[in-house]
Amino acid sequence: MGITNTLANPTRFMSYSGKILPVTWALALVMILAGLYYAFPGSPPDYQMGEVVRLMYIHPQAAWLAMLTYVLMAIAALGTIIWRHPLADVLQKAAAPIGACFALLGLITGMLWGQPTWGTYWVWDARLTSFLILFIMFLGLIAIWATVDDPGRAARIAAILTLVGAVNIPIIYFSVQIWSTLHQPQGLLQGQTDEHFLPPMFLMLGGYTFLFISILLLRMRTEILGRRVRTMQLTSVTAEA
Repeated sequence: MGITNTLANPTRFMSYSGKILPVTWALALVMILAGLYYAFPGSPPDYQMGEVVRLMYIHPQAAWLAMLTYVLMAIAALGTIIWRHPLADVLQKAAAPIGACFALLGLITGMLWGQPTWGTYWVWDARLTSFLILFIMFLGLIAIWATVDDPGRAARIAAILTLVGAVNIPIIYFSVQIWSTLHQPQGLLQGQTDEHFLPPMFLMLGGYTFLFISILLLRMRTEILGRRVRTMQLTSVTAEA
């Protein structure tokens, strides 16, 4: 509770995040570079898929981070509606574009994977369609923040829609188990991935995660500074009036 109360203070958040950012950026850079090294010159092609298998060092990680971003936004939405946490809506607004980028990367790399593997870039099966809906939900939330002038009202609308859309996350995850789909099951979690591919996959996942944390903290800091500037401008206008 003490840590939560401390970070709820925007000034203290700015101080702590400024100290954390160099570490997260460095970890992201080191892990991604190491992952790319192992993924390309250090990892053999697959006996069935050949060089296309290298997309597994990019695609699953992007998909996981897109879903993780939305889960984090849903938790922040609860913070906005129930606990009135002062940084909850800041996190939601900062995270949505990052989640959209990860979702778009997941869609593009999935299509590049699908063409040589399945013989088509796209099919309207449960996994692909539900993930496309996730991408559209990110865009919708970004549009709300961009078009609703009142930040408080935008935060409440976005929080409600985020919580409603959260039902799509378990649909995405369990779609390959519930419905007949071309998409393969979660082989990594079920121990079905060849051990040669595991080190670069985990390195890339770690690198993506620290990259996400770095960009999120940076965007939250920018949003807080922007709100402070707007407050100062409004105060100045009010004083002049």
